[in-house]
Amino acid sequence: MATAAGGFGRHLNQHSGSQQQAQNSTFDDSPAKTLVDVMRGLDGALNEFVERSKTIFFPGDPAERVYLIKRGAVRLTRVYESGEEITVALLRENSLFGVLSLLTGDRSDRFYHAVAFTRVEMISAPAASVRNAIEGNSMVGLLLLQGVSSRVLQTETMIETLTHRDMSSRLVSFLLVLCRDFGVPDAKGITIDLRLSHQSIAEAIGSTRVTITRLLGDLKNLGLLQVDRKKITIFDPIALAKRFN
Repeated sequence: MATAAGGFGRHLNQHSGSQQQAQNSTFDDSPAKTLVDVMRGLDGALNEFVERSKTIFFPGDPAERVYLIKRGAVRLTRVYESGEEITVALLRENSLFGVLSLLTGDRSDRFYHAVAFTRVEMISAPAASVRNAIEGNSMVGLLLLQGVSSRVLQTETMIETLTHRDMSSRLVSFLLVLCRDFGVPDAKGITIDLRLSHQSIAEAIGSTRVTITRLLGDLKNLGLLQVDRKKITIFDPIALAKRFN
């Protein structure tokens, strides 16, 4: 975890910059619009709710719709020939996913498994409607690109996390990702605004529930975090990162 502390600060800055760009985007001198505004206004758009652990789409499903997360988190995974399922991204609010058909221009099939990591509220729209909006207004394309870039950043972060062979370092790296994307500052530190079971953390980083329980207990005994009703509070993320440099 040689770059954990620096990476945590860097990713926070990137996230803040992306949000600011979205707020500054305008269409034809109208009030600033957001990705939610754009997606909600598309033909065939639907507001959907998906319960925790439910599948949004499977590998091989037709890539007919594009999704934007309004609330919650979505886990994207790939299943490899060995049978191992690897997390490739943990997506937060304002992230676009299911965009393959936009990139290819043709009907295509999904190659990710998308699962609600928490209860999710999202907007979906037909890929054809999204393409038409991009062709009709370049600023729509820019806003959508920001949503896609957020998705790419999250994938890169997960790849960095999973490169750690030591499971303790992998867990710490994952907790820092969660602090960045889902953290809420409070009097004690930063509370990850997700109700996380040990099993869900284990599945996300390729571990076991028993191992995660033991490692979280070690971090708690070191005075670095607390767990209360499945919510994790990190007292000092920078100190946590430096502890495992």
